[in-house]
Amino acid sequence: MSDRILIIDFGSQVTQLIARRVRENGVYCEVVPFNKADETLDRFDPKGIILSGGPASVTGDETPRAPDRLFDLGLPILGICYGQQSMCAQLGGTVEAATHREFGRASITITGTCDLFEGLWQQNEKQQVWMSHGDSVIDLPPGFRTVATSESLPIAAIADDQRKFYGVQFHPEVMHTPEGGALLRNFTHRVVGCTGDWTMAHFRGEAIKAIRKKVGDGKVVCGLSGGVDSSVVAVLLHEAIGDQLTCVFIDTGLLRAGEADQVVEVFRDHYNIPLVHREAEDVFLGALDGVSDPEQKRKIIGGAFIDLFEEEAKNIGGAEFLAQGTLYPDVIESVSFAGGPSVTIKSHHNVGGLPERMNIKLVEPLRELFKDEVRELGRELGMPETLVGRHPFPGPGLAIRIPGVIEQDKIDILRNADVIYLEEIRNAGLYDTIWQAFAVLLPVRTVGVMGDERSYEYVCALRAVTSTDGMTADFYPFSMEFLGRVSTRIVNEVRGINRVVYDVTSKPPGTIEWE
Repeated sequence: MSDRILIIDFGSQVTQLIARRVRENGVYCEVVPFNKADETLDRFDPKGIILSGGPASVTGDETPRAPDRLFDLGLPILGICYGQQSMCAQLGGTVEAATHREFGRASITITGTCDLFEGLWQQNEKQQVWMSHGDSVIDLPPGFRTVATSESLPIAAIADDQRKFYGVQFHPEVMHTPEGGALLRNFTHRVVGCTGDWTMAHFRGEAIKAIRKKVGDGKVVCGLSGGVDSSVVAVLLHEAIGDQLTCVFIDTGLLRAGEADQVVEVFRDHYNIPLVHREAEDVFLGALDGVSDPEQKRKIIGGAFIDLFEEEAKNIGGAEFLAQGTLYPDVIESVSFAGGPSVTIKSHHNVGGLPERMNIKLVEPLRELFKDEVRELGRELGMPETLVGRHPFPGPGLAIRIPGVIEQDKIDILRNADVIYLEEIRNAGLYDTIWQAFAVLLPVRTVGVMGDERSYEYVCALRAVTSTDGMTADFYPFSMEFLGRVSTRIVNEVRGINRVVYDVTSKPPGTIEWE
């Protein structure tokens, strides 16, 4: 078994980023809410502990705390922001409301050496970090010393070298702390002694063994959408259990151009996986007729999908298991403690749950992985890059990229514009640089002049973001030359659009996913 780090979550909006940074260093880790940490400690058998940040104040009544026995287990501990404050308060230090709160970029001065800073920061150096706190530690518990300060914070980082307890008031997990990833590596490798041997090849082997053990001789049905997650699930399962797997592809008629054909070609013809292809465009468009509310659209699409999937699963007969592409962020959100920022259900991904009447057991082989790790697993499985590297596409598809009532002509217009946009991105060599790019058909018509004629047609919005894991994102800074070329092509080649705009909205940590 690989070395394990347990991350105890106090509700920070960037706790998942801690897990990402730890895994990037080849160390397996899991996130557990503070109120479930005690029961997890023995089962998970961690080699080290990280205490996350959080929105609460340590000075308040009945605010989150780590299990008291945690500090007597002899395990190395790193407290981040609230995690540092909680550790200090529980071990006999004092935390008070800060005289000067700090939010955003800050500069710290290194005042002492320790294993956490080894090879990164030297004494008396100044370093940029990211702060986000309203409280601060003013008296240290016995055994601790200060190893960093800031202009407004006398205690910015602390160390108890004997017990291997460390704390930082800043957030090393975010990109705005330039050496933060290396600092976390120092904790996992130098302080804890992890070997960093957790690889995707290792995960693949363990996942296949786990699937075979759970499924046995049973039949599995997998809902195949054509997206990265369900595609990787299908290939992994096929490698594990072969023809015990049958995939069901419900074609909603709301996919991007050519995707339905590609799903059939790749999985039925290339992988030779038993595949049921249900063409159901009329069913979905009929159910969406006259509906404009986006949440209602999602629920309608989810309900229709489940009904059709259940029908096809019954036709297959004898299936005992359902394979789903549940990812680790979904697992974290499902167990988040009340009041935490990650309890919001992302209804644009989770368009519905399977009815209990199906009486079927779940197989979720990706539930320990983040989105970018799923792509890595796909490559490990030898899947084509055109499929593994595909931009994310939520289940409701084009329906949520057409605000207002859905009509066939709008779908055709948007699909044609999207083809041109993605084609130009590929021609520019930018497709793999961008995390997600798509067109939106706005419910707005504008007056324009096309040649010698006046037109009254739709406005198309373009979106492109960069990200590593889909949890934070920034818009991609296209050149004006590129935007001009794309806009000209869309207006000239797509009948029904006479104006194109580009969206430059970013997605900071903790916000709802973009559409």
